[in-house]
Amino acid sequence: MSLISLILQLVVRILGFADTQGILVYVMVNFTSHLKRAVAAFAVTSCVCGAFPVLAQEENPDTAQIELPGPQDLAGMMQQLRDAEEGAASSIADRIRREWNKSGSATADFLLKRGETALENGEYAQAIDHLTALTDHAPDFAAGWALRARTFFEMDEYGRAIGDLEHVLALNPQHFDALMGLALMLDQMQHAEDAYEAYLQVKAIHPHQAGLSEAIERLEQQVLGREL
Repeated sequence: MSLISLILQLVVRILGFADTQGILVYVMVNFTSHLKRAVAAFAVTSCVCGAFPVLAQEENPDTAQIELPGPQDLAGMMQQLRDAEEGAASSIADRIRREWNKSGSATADFLLKRGETALENGEYAQAIDHLTALTDHAPDFAAGWALRARTFFEMDEYGRAIGDLEHVLALNPQHFDALMGLALMLDQMQHAEDAYEAYLQVKAIHPHQAGLSEAIERLEQQVLGREL
């Protein structure tokens, strides 16, 4: 079973729906109080902040396309991240995030930057407009969905934020920041066993993710004790 299938099945099983629309409606109606705490943790945790990095420069949409890294480059960095010592893991993770945020399209980068600027200025409607244009223009670009998820959170649109986070993981099952966000939500909703399993999935990708070891240690005795 793939990583994304496992995590999405956990969420579906918890919420009791087999379709995404049902999940989002149920979350918005019944889990608002839980999700406010969960998504707040998701937003302030340093690992998740890395899911929405600032672009280094603003591109004119008419300029030439950016050259994307080869799959072996990212695969090599992901292997380095899994094997890295704690002191080196953070810089490797940041390099991976920068690669993830290269769309390969100057237009997409321009829309991402516009959305980011609007969000920073508290102009949420404008940010959603820019980022929706981005997800329409480049639906396979995970960073657009990730930044729109953050914007929906700022607007208290928690169901939509979770829906966009699902898109991130569907596009990139190794997106350790988005996966950590789901784990935090499960944890905050007091689904200890599912949260523990999700944290272990993060550990398999990024063992030194911020806050991960503490979360696993906190849940380990509780979860393993139930199995004895």
